[in-house]
Amino acid sequence: MLSVRNIQQYYGGSHILRDVSLEARTGEVTVVLGRNGVGKTTLLKSLMGLVPVKAGTIELDGRQVQGWTPYERARAGIGYVPQGREIFARLTVEENLRMGLAGKPAGTPIPGELYELFPVLQQMRARRGGDLSGGQQQQLAIARALAAGPKLLVLDEPTEGIQPSIIKDIGRVIRMLADRGTMAIVLVEQYYDFAQALADRYLVVERGEVVARGAGKDMEADGVRRLVAI
Repeated sequence: MLSVRNIQQYYGGSHILRDVSLEARTGEVTVVLGRNGVGKTTLLKSLMGLVPVKAGTIELDGRQVQGWTPYERARAGIGYVPQGREIFARLTVEENLRMGLAGKPAGTPIPGELYELFPVLQQMRARRGGDLSGGQQQQLAIARALAAGPKLLVLDEPTEGIQPSIIKDIGRVIRMLADRGTMAIVLVEQYYDFAQALADRYLVVERGEVVARGAGKDMEADGVRRLVAI
């Protein structure tokens, strides 16, 4: 579903991403790990078109998208859950979910499945996003990204600042979505145990370069925990 080849990214004179390549297959969770400041979030912003790549290619479902705008990529099937959630605090839960349908025809209903995946959102449909707990906001951010039915779901550290019970719920939903075989998932994560439990494939980024990659089942044997330890 996603093929990234040799992308380069700079901020000013700093070389942030160095010849990064990755693939994400439908029905699998591809986990990107690394310490703070190594370029993981920049990689996801590059996939979404929030920052332009200087070189390399990004293909979604066989089409090169590196020159496309973020909204064109969203309409093509990329769902993005940014670090920090970035929900609309003054809009209700239901209004936030409708924002995920912005690229669909007017009147498109909110998929009922979103409330099945995250029942708390059904209970709080009329509550403002800013009044939700951090874990509830994260569930809302994921549901908003799923509203349009993406082919590729990109999540940036969904466990950050979240209580353990909701981390388990989010992990369950991610695994369920991958196992359906209708989308590919790219997950950036620092919480090693969460990443290992979900990863079908992994790659480790250090100083903007991929320094290790492999099958999720081999993460422990490959010494990935040591590579990402702070």
